[in-house]
Amino acid sequence: MKHFLSIEELKAAQIHELLESASHLKATRGSDPLILRNQTWAMIFTKSSTRTRVSFEVGIRELGGFPLFLSGNDIQLGRGEPIKDTARVLGRMVHGAIIRTFAQQDVIDFANYSGISTINALTDDEHPCQILADLLTIQETLGGWENRKIAFVGDGFSNMTRSWMWAAKHLGFELVIASPPDFQPPADFMLDLNASNVTITNNPLEAVTGASVINTDVWLSMGQEDQKQKEHAFAGYQVNTQLLADSSPDHIVLHCLPAYRGKEISEDMLEKHADVIFRQAENRLHAQKAVLVALASEAASCVAN
Repeated sequence: MKHFLSIEELKAAQIHELLESASHLKATRGSDPLILRNQTWAMIFTKSSTRTRVSFEVGIRELGGFPLFLSGNDIQLGRGEPIKDTARVLGRMVHGAIIRTFAQQDVIDFANYSGISTINALTDDEHPCQILADLLTIQETLGGWENRKIAFVGDGFSNMTRSWMWAAKHLGFELVIASPPDFQPPADFMLDLNASNVTITNNPLEAVTGASVINTDVWLSMGQEDQKQKEHAFAGYQVNTQLLADSSPDHIVLHCLPAYRGKEISEDMLEKHADVIFRQAENRLHAQKAVLVALASEAASCVAN
């Protein structure tokens, strides 16, 4: 594997291998293989971050590498330099790049023009690192996703739901997404997905009934903060005690954070499931270290060539 750009591009075997590696790295943290020794990884963030930045910086250092953080204001991208030019410069200086930005195409173009290993740390289309952490959390707390129903309540065509749909396609678990009609995946996406185990509904109760995993996320993604009218469409889509009354008895609640308590999730529901939600946040570190390990050999040869 040279790049980690989306869940869509992965195969089931690759997902299982990454999760196995993440579990091992978590269990043996403190005696990490210094597989990134003498490697410098650029972290190009045009979107703000807490968990993503900290987990990648810590992960790179624990694997022996050097993180180089570059915000949009630090580099010429912020003044209009094309992504392909930035890519061709950094490709001659660093071993890999981690990009958190708006357009998925920018990550793809960077990978193509730089020639170095590239990781998608979040775009408007996908959030593959978060999905790996979520799957690791489900594996740890429930033993896996086989024969279990996973529900997502909220925006049906966000970066999180896109990544969840591709994960369901590859791994075969039942996924039900509850979203207002105007925020559901378009027909052409569902046709391309072609997954009979993925269901879309506008009824959140239908989605969570019998579900072992209930996911939610903010209604206004980063960059949509001025779209306050969007929130009105999500009345009735809050994850709360009443909604989850008929979910599986051993259910867990996931939220990729930050959470807006009282909007997509109630205060008491977040606190009730805080142990799992903050384990989920911690697992970003271990899942991303697994991705870095998987790319390390390819990255080591990039600058040399």
